[in-house]
Amino acid sequence: MNRHIAFDRLHNFRDMGGYGGDDGRPVRWGRLYRSDSLGKLRGEDWERFLDLGVRTVIDLRYDWEIAAKGRVPDAPGLRYHHLSIEHRPYDQAALGPDVETGRYLADRYAEVAHDGVAELRRALDVLVAGDSAPVVFHCASGKDRTGLLAALVLSLLGVAGDDIIADFTLTELATERLLADWRADHAGQEPAWPGYGRAPADVMRFFLADLATTHGSVRQYAAELLRVDDELVAALRENLLEPARGGQPAERSTTAWSA
Repeated sequence: MNRHIAFDRLHNFRDMGGYGGDDGRPVRWGRLYRSDSLGKLRGEDWERFLDLGVRTVIDLRYDWEIAAKGRVPDAPGLRYHHLSIEHRPYDQAALGPDVETGRYLADRYAEVAHDGVAELRRALDVLVAGDSAPVVFHCASGKDRTGLLAALVLSLLGVAGDDIIADFTLTELATERLLADWRADHAGQEPAWPGYGRAPADVMRFFLADLATTHGSVRQYAAELLRVDDELVAALRENLLEPARGGQPAERSTTAWSA
């Protein structure tokens, strides 16, 4: 099954439903989406977006990115939250070819996880609001900041680590189109870094392992730094997971849907 939802100008918009969570209950389809910049929505793409019935958008970009590239258009009933979780900007395209993708990006994610605690907690508060879904959260390419928040949310929903890593790597299906966007903005140039637009599994594998080493687990990280308690986790699962069938836990999936 292909998680990516087709748009002309969005390249990395996908549904996060179907992964087995707490007690094997799957994440609900059509409730939680991740994406590249919604500032690219125009024309028929905008109509496709509206057809999804999205109620809430969480924009994880810097102020200056929004000023340069725009934000999701206004629409009746659509709530917009600007939560810039990254506090130390860096230029991936300008990195040297000797920079190893997995370790470098995992280290940047760790910085965001510790710098952006206020914004990450606010994002979770938005997700547990009873009338928030369907929700889309996004950054520029829908890979790094979006990938970090996706990993946090899926972890709190009880999704297996292998599925979280597999979800992250699905950006690889959008890499060439993301590169085409960069080239269109930088005529006649190529990114200096071969890792630009890539989402190898090692990035998320290292990041999750680093959180476990430092804090014991992703859940413990969230408890210690984001002040996430059992009540918030229960509300998140109530809002985003399917109910148990017939009062019995559903069978848990340990393998991500293929794209």
